[in-house]
Amino acid sequence: MSGPLTRILSDLHYGDRASQVRDLAQLHPLFAGVSALVFNGDTLDTRPGPDPALTAQLRRDVTHLLSTIPAPVTLLTGNHDPDLSPLHSLELAAGQVFVTHGDVLFDDLVPWSNDAPEIRRLIHAAALPPTASLEDRLSVWRRTAVQIPQRHQSERNPVKYALRFAADTVWPPLRVFRILAAWRAAHPLAVGLARQHRPAARFILTGHTHRPGLHRSPSGVVSINTGSFCRPLGGTCVDLTPQALIVRRIEFRSGSFHPSSPVAEFSLAPA
Repeated sequence: MSGPLTRILSDLHYGDRASQVRDLAQLHPLFAGVSALVFNGDTLDTRPGPDPALTAQLRRDVTHLLSTIPAPVTLLTGNHDPDLSPLHSLELAAGQVFVTHGDVLFDDLVPWSNDAPEIRRLIHAAALPPTASLEDRLSVWRRTAVQIPQRHQSERNPVKYALRFAADTVWPPLRVFRILAAWRAAHPLAVGLARQHRPAARFILTGHTHRPGLHRSPSGVVSINTGSFCRPLGGTCVDLTPQALIVRRIEFRSGSFHPSSPVAEFSLAPA
């Protein structure tokens, strides 16, 4: 493969103890040889939290990282960083590849969370018409996410973090079934979103659910979830060249993150 290389990552969750990214310098091997980078949401948590100074420092850390990358960088928003960028989605490869964080697939952003009822109330209050564009929908989702505060994400104490993480994500135990249901629904919903709003797209790239995977739909649209930099499932990156879309597992070795050999590869039509 030759020509420029665009690499797409998601869900760094820098600053959250669940993230394996302790130092942003650990990411530098992922930037080698890249012509352009896309961070597809949840790079960090910018929502209101109990320690505004910490949130501000994490923003400065990310801004500094971006200044050290020689390639152009595009930041897309997620539900954790809804105000990080004015961009909520992106089309690449002459419209063949559609990229968005993925929370817009769900009517309550995070259907497994304690915040889901409040999120549904806020979205309902926005009174989006059934014919609303994807841009309008994403705008409402971002305005809603800004109003949902950080929870366990802001906790510094490891013991308190573990307890709050459990309370926010896996307690009561029935919440596990909500997570499993979201995992099952994510790829079909992504395909449906692409077919409705980006009918020219052959691929839709999301993150959000922290479950990396790939789904080939009967319609021909391929849904790819890049996972996250969080345990236990880890993540992938997607590389775009003029000829191909390549999915690579992200490996953590020698204290840094590295792209692995391809786990899937698809031809791209000439632009």
